[in-house]
Amino acid sequence: MGFGLPSFKYPAARPEEGYWAPVTSTINWCEEDYYATVYSAEIINTLTNLLFIGLGIKGIRNCLKYEHDSVFLVAFIGYLLVGSGSFAFHSTLKYPMQLVDELNMIYTACLMCYATFSFSQSRIVRQVLAAGLLSLAVFITLYYHYLQDPLFHQNAFAIITAVVLFRSMYVMEVNIRPSLKAKYGTAPVKTDPMSLPKSLRVANAHRDQAILKEMWLMVALGLSIFLGGFGIWALDNQYCSSIRRWRHQVGLPWGILLEGHGWWHLMTGIGSYFYIVWAIWLRHCLNERQDEYVLKWPSMLWSIPEVVPRLEAEKSNSYRESLNGYTNGKTDKSEARKSV
Repeated sequence: MGFGLPSFKYPAARPEEGYWAPVTSTINWCEEDYYATVYSAEIINTLTNLLFIGLGIKGIRNCLKYEHDSVFLVAFIGYLLVGSGSFAFHSTLKYPMQLVDELNMIYTACLMCYATFSFSQSRIVRQVLAAGLLSLAVFITLYYHYLQDPLFHQNAFAIITAVVLFRSMYVMEVNIRPSLKAKYGTAPVKTDPMSLPKSLRVANAHRDQAILKEMWLMVALGLSIFLGGFGIWALDNQYCSSIRRWRHQVGLPWGILLEGHGWWHLMTGIGSYFYIVWAIWLRHCLNERQDEYVLKWPSMLWSIPEVVPRLEAEKSNSYRESLNGYTNGKTDKSEARKSV
């Protein structure tokens, strides 16, 4: 009994009996090795990667079904490989599997960097950017294998992710916020706004303000979840000896809730998924396809967002319409386009 809760005793760690023993990775985590089964070195850290795998499959399916840009299909494949590599790494604690896990994080971050910086650029700029990011990924791979220092990998991933995030925020603001779009917008404009009727320009501005608000909510929630997972992981590393003692005191299954690295997987998996979906929605908005697609997000706290064709969302009647009067604006827009 732990703290008055029904529980049973934590089994002893059995690192020497593990199926994949001995450990060859350059880093180990706070979850004790092979305490639950000899076939998985860290059972909770392994199973929590099923979230990455499930959301990765969902993202790939949506990209294929709804014809999102191919760069995001590749991004979701990378996301899936991160989860699969982490599953294998925590199951075995072998160095090759560690590389599969950690380097896939770098490659996926570089891919999202390309998606963010290449939009609306010339072919030569895209080629130079791709070559530069490929060189960066190769350098990080070789130097990390030489150093075998997890801090180098963590810092490299954090820097690339921060650059991509802030660039995406900038692109979102200057290309969607009506007060900034005309002056600072970087996305190519297919239709001159001044050629549209005033009522339609007002409706578009109202629509864009609503989209921007929803995007910022997604960014804030996704980033908070991601950073929250990072904070829990840091505490897990800092106070590992105390946390292990607490887990044994409360027993199973309650001790599972104190597996900080498992929470890191769950929370960063959700936060990363939010970012890719946000990037997809932003790309459609930059391509002026806000009338064709919608962000389907029935509950901001209890559902996973996805970008779907508007007609698909309207058929299911399960998305939250946040643009007041948008239907009328859409009708006016159709009529205006007929008259142009």
